Amino acid sequence: MLRPGTIRVPHLLTFLRAIKRHRRRPVVLVWDRLPGHRSRAVGKFLADNRDWLTVEWLPPYSPKLNPLEMLWGHLDATTLANTPADDLGILGRRARRGVARVQAHPHVGRGFLAHTKLFTY
Repeated sequence: MLRPGTIRVPHLLTFLRAIKRHRRRPVVLVWDRLPGHRSRAVGKFLADNRDWLTVEWLPPYSPKLNPLEMLWGHLDATTLANTPADDLGILGRRARRGVARVQAHPHVGRGFLAHTKLFTY
C-alpha cells in the first residue's frame, strides 16, 4: 500500500483490515517498532485478531533484519532507478511494477527474507 505523506494509525488499521479480508490462511506479520505499530488502537486490533494474526516484532532500529529494507534497496537499484521523486504518480506506478516483478519471481522475495537470517528455506 503506497500513499503520500505520513502513515498514521487509521491507515495502519485500514491496511490490517484489508489483510483480514483477503487472507486465505493464518498470517505472520513481521513489524518494526514504529510508533503507529505500537499504538493503543493497533494493539487492540492485534489482540482481537490473534486467531489468524501473529505479530513478530523486530528489535528497535534493526534495518538489517527488516526484509522490506532489502526490497526497497532492490527497487531503488532497478525499477525506481532514475525516477524523479517529485512525481508521485510515476514513482507509485514504478514501485507497484517493481513489487509485481518480485511477486512474479518468489525466489527474489525469499532471498530478501533469507538475507535477514531470520528465515530459512
